[in-house]
This record gives sequence, C-alpha cells and structure tokens, in this order.
Amino acid sequence: MGELQRLHVDHASAVLAFEVENRAYFAASITDRGDAFFDQFAEQHSALLAEQDAGYGAFYVLVSEDGSVLGRFNLYRFEDGTAELGYRVAQDAAGRGVATAAVRELCGLAAERHGLRTLRAATSHDNVASQKVLAKAGFVPVGPAVPADLGGKAGTWYQLDLVAQL
Repeated sequence: MGELQRLHVDHASAVLAFEVENRAYFAASITDRGDAFFDQFAEQHSALLAEQDAGYGAFYVLVSEDGSVLGRFNLYRFEDGTAELGYRVAQDAAGRGVATAAVRELCGLAAERHGLRTLRAATSHDNVASQKVLAKAGFVPVGPAVPADLGGKAGTWYQLDLVAQL
C-alpha cells in the first residue's frame, strides 16, 4: 500500500509530480487547482509546512516503495478538537483500497497524535468513490454541502466521532 508520512520539505518534488501526473484525473471529479497552483507550488508547499508547524493542520503523503506519491491525506481547519479531512489518490492506485486504508490510518493519527475528537469531510454527489471511502472508514452523512464548500458542486458533509471510533 505504501507508507503514510507526515509532509516535509523533501516531499516537494514527488508531490508536484503526483499533482501534475494526475491533474486531468482529479479534475474529472473535483475542481481543478488551476495553473497558479502549479506555477507557485514551491510557495504553497512552504505555506503548508508553516501551517503544519503552527499546529493549524497536519498534512500527509502516502509514499510508495519507489518514493513516488500515491496520495495526499490532509487534516485542516483545526478548531476545538475538530478538523476537516481531504484526500486524493493517484489514478494508478484508485480502486484498490488504498484511500480507505490510508483514511483509516489517518483517523487513528488524528486522535492519537493530533488530539482530535471529530473529523468532517465533504464530497460531491458525483464522487461516488469518495463517498464509499468515507462510509468504509466509519463516516456518516450529516448534511448538505453547498457548492461553495466543494468548488461549485453540491454534495454532502460526512462526520466521524473519533472518540466513539476508538
């Protein structure tokens, strides 16, 4: 499956390669990041690391044995023991249980390492694969996600009570 590693400066080139190689694949189900993301990647990577160092988020990459990135798994908007979960998996790794396994592992880290009690995640109605990942990881639907939450797409918010899960 690969190893879930906390994001660090040395991941930059592998993360950028992952994003470039999978851009069209991601854009089919979620809003495209836009050219500015790729043009300013180094600055954005540094900003994520600073946010992580400040304790506002925790960012992880799933790294394969050859050092390539298979997925990104992020906890962000930490507030009062709650955070939002976001993730994306490479097209080559999709459909093999990689996302589900990494989300489950991250849920454990969220509670144990980051002291979180609740995770929330939103997915569009069209992103059936993501809905399945969340359900398999124990998330339950809690209400509608408005298009502003999902880059212009309607969807559903899901939630996981980490205290009850553990």
